[in-house]
Amino acid sequence: MALPVTFQVAAPPLKGPVVFGQQWRDLTFIHWSIDPALVEPMMPRGVRPDVLDGKTYVGLIPFHMRKAGLADHPTPYLGDFAETNVRLYSVDDEGRHGVVFLSLESARLVTTLSARYGYRIPYTWAQMRIGRRGTRMRYVSKRRWPRRGLRCAVTVDIGPRIAEPTELEHFLTARWGLHATLAGRTVWHPNWHTPWQLNRATLVDLADDLVADTGLNVDPEPDVPVLWSGGVHTVFGPPQLLSR
Repeated sequence: MALPVTFQVAAPPLKGPVVFGQQWRDLTFIHWSIDPALVEPMMPRGVRPDVLDGKTYVGLIPFHMRKAGLADHPTPYLGDFAETNVRLYSVDDEGRHGVVFLSLESARLVTTLSARYGYRIPYTWAQMRIGRRGTRMRYVSKRRWPRRGLRCAVTVDIGPRIAEPTELEHFLTARWGLHATLAGRTVWHPNWHTPWQLNRATLVDLADDLVADTGLNVDPEPDVPVLWSGGVHTVFGPPQLLSR
């Protein structure tokens, strides 16, 4: 099935200079379908849940952040850490398809504080580790602050490369920015990277407190096939205020 013409599988060019650069490595994409009405109140003003065939999704994505830094200049030590985010899928009146983060676990306290208070992005500080043995990936996180003690543990087996992603797989991964609230206004943070190289993955085990902590109730097992990617290098442009 062809994607809607308004949906861009390839990232549009950035307008303006590169503000941040970073690498996202060894990502696992875990998703549950959810009623759009349940997440509508969680959207920033002027943004609505992005829907495919009447459904929207909540994602749990653990990965390695590498070489993050201002203007695409890596910051030693602070630019390398494990991260796990819980995210929703959003679209605005200008047709920009993005994500809304509900939480982002980070193993770097300085990064957490800078993003949380400087950009109002809900980073949290956690003790985290990521390991790989052959085709098996293991991600473990324990929240330090705030709401100390929340845990997430994921193990997956990496499967074969996907030659042509499905419409849903594009919908969940071809996201070219994030919607957030800053100083009472909704902001679009655009990003650019090459298209994902995706693999099938098998979920071996999952024990997670992070999605439930957002107030969303999901089944223990995801109802969407799990994906894995070796990663991409991404850059962010200047934030843009929504017109409304």
